[in-house]
Amino acid sequence: MQSQIRKKLIEALSRDDHQFVSGQHIAELTGATRTAVWKHIEDLRKDGYEIEAVRRKGYRIVSVPSTLSADSIRMNIHSAVFGKNIHYQETIGSTQKTANELANEGAEEGTIVVADEQTLGRGRLARKWHSPKGTGIWMSLLAKPRIPLQQAPQLTLLTAVAVVQAIEEVTGLQAQIKWPNDILIKGKKVTGILTEMQAEADGVHSIIIGIGMNVNQVAADFPEELSDKATSLKIETGLTHSREQIIGEILYKFENLYHIYQSKGFKVIKALWESYAVSIGKVITATTMNDKIIGIAMGITDEGVLLIKDDKGRVHSIYSADIEI
Repeated sequence: MQSQIRKKLIEALSRDDHQFVSGQHIAELTGATRTAVWKHIEDLRKDGYEIEAVRRKGYRIVSVPSTLSADSIRMNIHSAVFGKNIHYQETIGSTQKTANELANEGAEEGTIVVADEQTLGRGRLARKWHSPKGTGIWMSLLAKPRIPLQQAPQLTLLTAVAVVQAIEEVTGLQAQIKWPNDILIKGKKVTGILTEMQAEADGVHSIIIGIGMNVNQVAADFPEELSDKATSLKIETGLTHSREQIIGEILYKFENLYHIYQSKGFKVIKALWESYAVSIGKVITATTMNDKIIGIAMGITDEGVLLIKDDKGRVHSIYSADIEI
């Protein structure tokens, strides 16, 4: 009950561009007494929030603490479903693992798991993902689309579009997508996406989408083996960015695309994905479990399968591979 009051209080103070909100209005929104509202305001101040109180005007948030928290994330959520339920932990093994557990327990669609640090972060093919404290976005979100199993990879491509759009909205940077799950800036990886599925015979039950984004790392933060392959938003802009703002924008863009996907199908998402793709029309090398295919990337199918045309004119369908451009 107390956490729900605090959640509604944060939402009320975050609305209307941080203008003054009367104590009476907050009490009505939260279902709490004016005295209880005041006590929650004091608790927020103890947690590092600067909240201005003016008689006959009410309260407004002046500044928020620099550390990541469920409350600071909630203040930046402007999507209706995704981000409604936030599970935040300062340190976690893997947001994907926790999100899978929550899905098994019946968590609602739109639930997100966010951590300040991952100790067992992983990418595609069980590769380790470097997830240091206080620098990046380590997040998993839970979707429950009513789609057949073969369409599940489409959600990875949809997420990639949402991430690229969010990066551009917040930073002005133009990012590109490398099939199937990498977001690049100037050829270096800034974000990885890992999609896992919980399914039954009749279709998808849940899709857990992991997003790992390098936000405020400097060059020295990356291991030597990643120095020429990885970048961050701070390295590219020279600015420190609000992780909460980026999380909110990713969820907002994702939710908009998700609605389009559910109402109009994958065609619109596919066109957007291809417009951001770094490899379309270029010669690439696809290394699969059994083969190495060199050819021109033609695009993707409606199922998200990559098409490569080799020098003999044969078109290969690539379901899973490492791609080099």
